[in-house]
Amino acid sequence: MTTLTLIGKPDCHLCDVAREVVETVVSDLDENDIEIVELSIHDDPALYAQWWEKIPVVLIDDRLHAHWRVSPDRLRAALDAAD
Repeated sequence: MTTLTLIGKPDCHLCDVAREVVETVVSDLDENDIEIVELSIHDDPALYAQWWEKIPVVLIDDRLHAHWRVSPDRLRAALDAAD
């Protein structure tokens, strides 16, 4: 199973857009293949220290995939390759 982690914060427009991209891309895949984890930099000082300038951040299996903007095509290709 592939884990996709979305790191953001509440009331973040780019985070909302990234979430929509993730949900759209993942909806086309087998739901048993992808686990989505959402984390907020407000809940974890270590996440805040590491990512506050780059949110939203998308990790695939704990590796950086994208920050600020998420491309649906690039995300789809990365998730297909992670299978």
